[in-house]
Amino acid sequence: MMRGIWGHHMKIVQIKISNFRGIRSCELLLPEHAVLIGDNNVGKSTVLEAIDLCLGPDRLSRQPPVDEHDFHLGKYLSSNPAAPVAAGLAEPAVEAGATVPEGGEQAANPMIEVEVTISNLSVEQQDHFGEQIEWWDIGTNALYIGDAAGLDDAKALPAIRVTFQGFYNEDEDDFAGNSVFTRSIDEDEKPTPFSKRDKQKCGFLYLRTLRTGSRALSLERGSLLDIILRLKEIRPRMWEDTIGALKTLDVAGDPELGVSGILESVNKALKKYVPREWGANPHLRVSTLTREHLRKVITAFIATGDGTHAAPFYRQGAGTINMLVLALLSQIAEDKQNVIFAMEEVETAIPPYAQKRIVHELRKLSAQSLLTSHSPYVLEEFDIDETLILSRTPDGILSKATVQLPDSVKLKRYRQEFRQRFCEGLLAGRVLIVEGATEASSYPAVARRLAELDGTKYASLEALGICVIDAGTDSQVAVMAKLYRDLGKRTFGACDKQKDADKDAIEAQVEKLFMHDEHGFEDLVLKETTQAALVRFAGMIEWPPHLLQQFGDPKADAANALPALFKWAKGGWSLADFLVQCTEEEIPKFLKDACITLKQLCAPEETEAEAPPEEGAADAA
Repeated sequence: MMRGIWGHHMKIVQIKISNFRGIRSCELLLPEHAVLIGDNNVGKSTVLEAIDLCLGPDRLSRQPPVDEHDFHLGKYLSSNPAAPVAAGLAEPAVEAGATVPEGGEQAANPMIEVEVTISNLSVEQQDHFGEQIEWWDIGTNALYIGDAAGLDDAKALPAIRVTFQGFYNEDEDDFAGNSVFTRSIDEDEKPTPFSKRDKQKCGFLYLRTLRTGSRALSLERGSLLDIILRLKEIRPRMWEDTIGALKTLDVAGDPELGVSGILESVNKALKKYVPREWGANPHLRVSTLTREHLRKVITAFIATGDGTHAAPFYRQGAGTINMLVLALLSQIAEDKQNVIFAMEEVETAIPPYAQKRIVHELRKLSAQSLLTSHSPYVLEEFDIDETLILSRTPDGILSKATVQLPDSVKLKRYRQEFRQRFCEGLLAGRVLIVEGATEASSYPAVARRLAELDGTKYASLEALGICVIDAGTDSQVAVMAKLYRDLGKRTFGACDKQKDADKDAIEAQVEKLFMHDEHGFEDLVLKETTQAALVRFAGMIEWPPHLLQQFGDPKADAANALPALFKWAKGGWSLADFLVQCTEEEIPKFLKDACITLKQLCAPEETEAEAPPEEGAADAA
């Protein structure tokens, strides 16, 4: 049999999640390195938390391991209550008086289930996991189900599957959970637990940036410093030496402080009223001198600036703390080469160059890195097939998509224009595809202006969660819309007047197309605005010298001077600047109608709540 012939880069290849938080069901294949992106609350962190339930060495030490809010929709009881039979846990007895539906079967309570498949195990890991080894077929991206003889011909890697099951235990009136080897669930009468030692062999580290940073350099269980000490196996001597030193430290022993005198008075009273063996010689110590208490109070101090004054690490800036986390990660990876890092929002409080460095370090130090991010600087460090766009249906089905570039968008262009043209759309849930830079600046500006003028009728595109994408030309609107639509985004389009065939092509890829009857966006604005708005704007701006020379007094000839300005500054912000100084009456009707429609489509509940009651409705009520 083959034993890791493709190298020893262990990685999670698949995760299945059922009934966990916002995810009712999902099945994801994961590459060697991946960045998970998508709308807020789509489930990015939930995926990492689910892996942590299976593989996190300290996760199940938290009791209970799950609670009410971890169950999808908060439902942990069935309509016919009964404790479930969970793998690796004692089989519950049927409660007396439990409701049994027709057919005699008792309904089970909802259960959280997470299954993680880890492939490409090292020889050491294969020896450790022994009979729990299965095989992952990299040709089909599925578990190998053939006979042993066919393994030599298949591209199969050694793997294990781990399942976490969490549920409400009615007998104990508490929540319970455990991780077991998935293979043993069906094969053994009592499934084999996936122990803490097993988890350490997998080397999974989940780093919640905002939350981990605050205790990274503490010695609390599960902190990064605690993990490093455990890997270096220096903890026992450290604890004993520290406790011994603190025992000899006399706190406030100087008589001039007055504390020792008070304690001596207490001691005399003790001798007077109680036998010596009950208590004597009260004195102050640094702490209770237990390991657990020291974990909570020992803190790393760091000098700031050029001076020698040191302050607790958690008083440093957020960016400094996150860089300290990176330094600790490198220490962990040096001692334990087979590490799977999962990290949330690596960009938090860190400048772009440092974000890139962290991503490079994580990829270099780890067998696998799984990140969530909203930063273009992080995203552009990952290839297209490593960028997983997550989406979730209203009933909780989570799925992923990867970018499929159309023929007209070459990979080189995608990379060159990633931040400006593609990234924001990947991170948004709704995109409005427009044909040029002028429209890309004008639509958000006019929507924001209308929302300021009348928030009951209009909303800014930002408030609606709509990202505006500049397609470059009208011929690319349908192409770009398809790219984002295939990723599960809600797509809208806006363009000048098109031929019927081109219009049909765009409408096939968008939920709603906003097409006006003019041959240019500037023509639309100039035709549907007012002379007063044009004159006012002409008097507000600083005119370029060549137009001043051409028109003399542009304000007096605004109707001719402004079209020349808009044509000269096409692609800039001049038209958007004009729109944001308009009143509602001065803004073109086409743009007002488009903004109203977008609000109706993207925030229907707000539109309905703000709609005036129909005539006679009050009387009927």
